[in-house]
Amino acid sequence: MPAFRQVGEKQLPNPILCMAWSPNRDLIALANTSGELLLHRLANFQRVWSLLPNENTGKEITSLAWRPDGKVLAFSVGDTKQVVLCDAENAEILHLFPVEYPASCMHWMEVQDDSSTLSSLFESEDESKFLMLNILVVGGPSGFVELYAYGLYKIATLSGISGTCRSLGLSSDLKSLSVITEIRSTEDNPEIHYIQLDTGLLSSCLPELTKMAHKFTHISTLLQYLRLSLTCMCEAWEDILMQMDLRLTKFVQEKNTSTQVQDEFLELLLWGHASPELQALLMNQLTVKGLKMLGQSIDSSYSSIQKLVISHLQSGSEALLYHLSEVKGMALWKQKFQPLGLDPAAIEDAIVAVGSFTLKASELLQVIDKSMKNFKAFFRWLYVGKLHFCMTQKDLAFVADFLSEHFSNEELFDRKGKYFNVERVGQYLKDEDEDLVSPPNMEGNQWVTFVKQSTYLQESPLLFPTSPQKSLHFVKRMMEGSIDLCLQKPAEVIGHSIKQAVCLRLYTVPERWNDKKAGMHYVVFCMPEISPSKIYILRRATDPNRSVPKGLVALNLNTPLNSSIDDETPAPASAVSSYSCLDARFYDNETLTVVLRSLEDDENKMRVLAQLHLNSALSWDEEFTWDLTLRYSTLQTEGIPVQGLTWRNQSREMDNIKAQFVAVNGIRKVACMLSANLRHIRVFEMDAEEEEEEEEYPNVPPAVPSANGISDGL
Repeated sequence: MPAFRQVGEKQLPNPILCMAWSPNRDLIALANTSGELLLHRLANFQRVWSLLPNENTGKEITSLAWRPDGKVLAFSVGDTKQVVLCDAENAEILHLFPVEYPASCMHWMEVQDDSSTLSSLFESEDESKFLMLNILVVGGPSGFVELYAYGLYKIATLSGISGTCRSLGLSSDLKSLSVITEIRSTEDNPEIHYIQLDTGLLSSCLPELTKMAHKFTHISTLLQYLRLSLTCMCEAWEDILMQMDLRLTKFVQEKNTSTQVQDEFLELLLWGHASPELQALLMNQLTVKGLKMLGQSIDSSYSSIQKLVISHLQSGSEALLYHLSEVKGMALWKQKFQPLGLDPAAIEDAIVAVGSFTLKASELLQVIDKSMKNFKAFFRWLYVGKLHFCMTQKDLAFVADFLSEHFSNEELFDRKGKYFNVERVGQYLKDEDEDLVSPPNMEGNQWVTFVKQSTYLQESPLLFPTSPQKSLHFVKRMMEGSIDLCLQKPAEVIGHSIKQAVCLRLYTVPERWNDKKAGMHYVVFCMPEISPSKIYILRRATDPNRSVPKGLVALNLNTPLNSSIDDETPAPASAVSSYSCLDARFYDNETLTVVLRSLEDDENKMRVLAQLHLNSALSWDEEFTWDLTLRYSTLQTEGIPVQGLTWRNQSREMDNIKAQFVAVNGIRKVACMLSANLRHIRVFEMDAEEEEEEEEYPNVPPAVPSANGISDGL
């Protein structure tokens, strides 16, 4: 009786492309061909939520990866070339970032390190534990590999890798990165390479890297916060505010007199006399109801924009200045942070750009405040004039200032000739490179005059430069460009420091594994054309400078029928069944979960789900030496040590399903089978009958599987 117990089965309407178990919960994420992301619970395979494709994310999901704590799920989208992070609780999109190529694989791991090392750069031990570094590794075609701290900030862009990444994993000690690539020959034949990259800089500068990544993650988050705030400001600015400009423009086009608009309104203000054209404007266009509606819209819109600037834009820019100033201090500590590529000059440019953005936000506040006062007085004048009410002398002064400032130009149209420019706030919210149509009038400003007269102040680095002719959007883009340059430099320096240590030419590779305790990388691959009934295990030390003896072994999948673990009598050849491996995933440090296909029955091709215990196989005594320039399929395979395994008592035949793929979670002791047509799923509890005996094996620590069922390298 097998130990596996089936707990769920489902036929899905769309083929499944990716599946990944949560590291620490009974949840599995599925991505199908329609671009839908699904989250199911183990119990009855109940759906928790589904995320439909949309314009912002895309519809071609290519890979999945869970954050080590299981709270965030990352998925890559091929058609939009993005990586999206969503909340596992409610499918809310938390963050997304573009990538150069569509990601074909991802791996998210948490760094393991002595807390005393990290606490040396943090104020308290609790802070260092809270800021434990986790890194999302993204791989794609053309050797594309990038590393993102906390899944947000890019800390390395790798170069010099050939082929398309099929699997990758960063060791928990940050000493090496293992990458499986596929290279197509001129005959379009795939060739699989195992590449080990030396990431010693990340390991040796872990405390500094953690501190820098934490700061830059804050900066990246604040930039996104400012973008959202500016978007809300643009939405608060209503098109109805342009109605005043459009009506005045129409009035200018229709009037026959040569008098200016300013003179028309001043004559009405002082003597109560209006030209026929102005009377038509007041009677037909600026009615009592229309004036009231315009006044309410301006007051509501300007107040909303003003609150957004004060509460979000200014506070966000001040927080940016704080974090950038701290990063500048880190950069000046050259002994610690210079190897990571922090450039004090680039950071100073970013600080200056943020300061200019803060000044532009303050300028917008002044424009809003002045516009609100003048517009209110102007509309009140027109409104009470129609109702024959009286106004105070102060209100009349506001109206006179409004007319003098807005209607005094000989050229009544802006440079595009589109509208009469009375509304002054909207020009700050336009995402255009051109100068402001009506920049603020700085004449009479005592501070501006004082700075212009002082050569020392003009050249002082303590004063942020202003851009009085540019919009808020333009200054924001300039700020983003300066900060991007500041953030990109460490990624380039760290990426160039990562060098190739080993390159091995393999055959087909279904799995890769990282043993955190022993500091080892394991790679499982097959040679179906040469040895279809064998699985090969290659192991390399995570430290590229440490050699590993006995680095290659073959596991023989041929097993005697009706064999048991205590059966030491060899079975006759006729009683031996042959199997080939379709898929493999490491269940824990010492167990490999495989999907096998029978080679005996050509009609049914029976599939088997099995657990291979590798204790004896990984302790072989024979040594094998190979030529690193040759592909394994061209070697004398008889020279590779072969270990036999007995797995019949840990297997289950798959009836009524052509199983092809498997995803496992060693901590939750579950496995998910996917059929060859990608529509049929079965879920198993792997140790259902052994739960009472768990305490007999306290020394077998399970590994934390990642999005593809392998270790996260904690």
